[in-house]
Amino acid sequence: MHTPGALALLVMLGCTAGMVGFGLLVSRRQRTLDDYFLAARASRWPAIGLALYVSNISSTAIIALAGAAYTFGISVYDYEWSAAVILVFFCVFLLPALLRSRVYTMPEFLERRYERGARLYFAALTLFLLVFVDCAAALYCGSLVCHLLAPTVPLWVLDALLAGAACLYALTGGLRAVMWTGALQAVLLLGSALIIAVAAYTRVGGWHALSSRVAPGMLALIRPVGDPGVPWPGLLFGIPVLGFYYWCTNHYMVQRVLSARSLDDGRRGALLTGLLKLAGLFLMVLPGICAIVLYPHLSSPNQVYPRLMFGLLPTGLLGLVAAGFVAATLAAIAAALNCASALVTVDLIQHFAPRATPAQLVRIGRLSTLGVLAVAVLWAPQIERFGDLWQYLQAVLAYAVPPIVALFAAGMFWGGANVAGARATLLVGTACGAVLFLLTTVLRVVHVQFLYAAPVLLAIDLAVLIAASLRWPSVASAEVQTLLWRRADYRAETHRLRALGLLANYRVQALVLLILTALIVVAFR
Repeated sequence: MHTPGALALLVMLGCTAGMVGFGLLVSRRQRTLDDYFLAARASRWPAIGLALYVSNISSTAIIALAGAAYTFGISVYDYEWSAAVILVFFCVFLLPALLRSRVYTMPEFLERRYERGARLYFAALTLFLLVFVDCAAALYCGSLVCHLLAPTVPLWVLDALLAGAACLYALTGGLRAVMWTGALQAVLLLGSALIIAVAAYTRVGGWHALSSRVAPGMLALIRPVGDPGVPWPGLLFGIPVLGFYYWCTNHYMVQRVLSARSLDDGRRGALLTGLLKLAGLFLMVLPGICAIVLYPHLSSPNQVYPRLMFGLLPTGLLGLVAAGFVAATLAAIAAALNCASALVTVDLIQHFAPRATPAQLVRIGRLSTLGVLAVAVLWAPQIERFGDLWQYLQAVLAYAVPPIVALFAAGMFWGGANVAGARATLLVGTACGAVLFLLTTVLRVVHVQFLYAAPVLLAIDLAVLIAASLRWPSVASAEVQTLLWRRADYRAETHRLRALGLLANYRVQALVLLILTALIVVAFR
């Protein structure tokens, strides 16, 4: 691995400064909650799709995916292609009710479906995950790359600099700045990942050379029951639980779709993200497999992608690719900050200060961003202690989110799910998740793969929700009825779609996406 040199550092710094400047340029004065937190609900589908993608993939996911592939094989791609399937489900069943409700946040939607307590619980959980998973992990990965370019600068200083750069335009411009810069950063990130992928495939000698030099199981998406990475029952039952939370209920992701100017824009943006997710096999996962051949003795899977960058690229190109990673880091941090600001302002502050004006709420939201950022900067260096970054990201979700998945999944299709059921589910589900996490991860007295733990916890939560709702039944209000998926709405939409051409019909687009997904899965099964 060569020394990066001053040229690479200058290229990276120049591109990063350009990203921040662009974010400030597109920022406008934000006076209302719609302006600041939902980009005036005027986002078009290309911006939604690209911003949603870069918020998800970021430098965190790239480093984590390549590292997990290095350790477990391409089965980690099961998280990527399954996202396309889940986004289709989201577009068909949940998105219409979300946009019809005109909510600012996903916890607010949960309050309308159940009660205030569910909203506060979900807001607190989302804030916790934003700080300790999304924002901190993005800072850790971004500083990891920057540290290789500037090895004399301490990691905590790099964390603070990255956080400050993202905060600069996220604070001033709100979601509009996050969306615009995210779209541009997605293009830069995809270009950077493509450069790395081509360099890795070229160095290893192409597909035939790669497939002949690694174990066959490393190139299979469907793995046996005892596989430590993604066993097939975990793929069938565990990944959908995590994916439903992440893509359908997590405000960090759904916020971009809530900003859509229309239902069609929201759907097309989400489907564009699903299409881009399919490229992850070739751009992020298979380069991790190439590293098995090129660098077989790395001490940590988190070193895989940085090693590919610094070992394969010439200096000038290295600076450009590093800039892509920094851009992705800034996008993820800015998105997390705006999301956290929305949750603090809309879900918490409005409850305790109901008479605050919109301008005051926006000001409070900006100030809350600084507190969230400070905690994330302090926690980011600690992630190194958890070893495999991908396992850290997914395992935290597996024990924390099943109660929320139960409330949304049952509450979307069954009008009988009520306040009593929601309270019991959050109480019992949280206790079960905490106990299982303690036994498996902290005390290590029980070994349960987290993709098995997630569906087991979800089954318990659904049983509690149904039992408590039936034991203390209540009649769903008229507002609750509007939040349910309704067959009559689906039929009316079918009639409307007949007037559109095939290319404009989101159901046709969704079908094409599912066919492409199936072809990839069959080819690499």
